[in-house]
Amino acid sequence: MKSPAAPLAASNDDPKPVPPIRPNLEECCHSGCNPCVFDLYDEALERYEIALAEWQTRQTRQTRQTRRVRQTRQPEKARRVAASAPKNKPRTRR
Repeated sequence: MKSPAAPLAASNDDPKPVPPIRPNLEECCHSGCNPCVFDLYDEALERYEIALAEWQTRQTRQTRQTRRVRQTRQPEKARRVAASAPKNKPRTRR
């Protein structure tokens, strides 16, 4: 599984999913149990991959919304800065 090029920041309200821990070979009794510890791990891994993909989608959406909000506030900030800047007096020729 590829990791994203830039790490995504997780909010405290939406933590990144934690992958399941792969069982050691010694944890399997090799008697054909159903379900085997490796079957349970595979199922947990599938759930993790789905949860991770959903989390990444939410993080990307949140990042886009944050950028959009910053872009819409940018002109407002520029107006405030321009309004607070000292006015230059026009030069007159002598």
